[in-house]
Amino acid sequence: MMAALLGGLIIVGLAVYAGILLARLKQQTQRREQAIIRRNTRILDSIRTIAMAVRDDQCNLSEGAIRLTNLLNTLQFSRPRDFAQDYPGLYDLYDKVKEMPTHEARKQYKRNEIMRLDLQRAGFEHELEARIKIEVERLASLELPGR
Repeated sequence: MMAALLGGLIIVGLAVYAGILLARLKQQTQRREQAIIRRNTRILDSIRTIAMAVRDDQCNLSEGAIRLTNLLNTLQFSRPRDFAQDYPGLYDLYDKVKEMPTHEARKQYKRNEIMRLDLQRAGFEHELEARIKIEVERLASLELPGR
């Protein structure tokens, strides 16, 4: 009888402990999900701002493509999204210019080499401009799922 009572108390104690752990896990999961939503919202605000700047010619296409693709790739969803499929012009331009030198790295090249790279970049931008303008218009009003 005493062993059964002791066993019952142990089971009740373990059940209470398991319940406490499940409640903590649920809270932790909710905090994590809320943090992801806040982060995605900040990223999305940046995406919209940059997309509008590209749309309004306040930011060149290459810089916009680099910034937008990197931001899109940092968004977190429960199921991965393939933004390269949704915005092929941006991702195509990004792939073509991502290795080109910028800022301080440009200073290490000769002037004629920089001019050649700039002409090449301008050609890529011209080739993809119409598609990118359509894509940044969509991005300027992008909403997250569930908002």
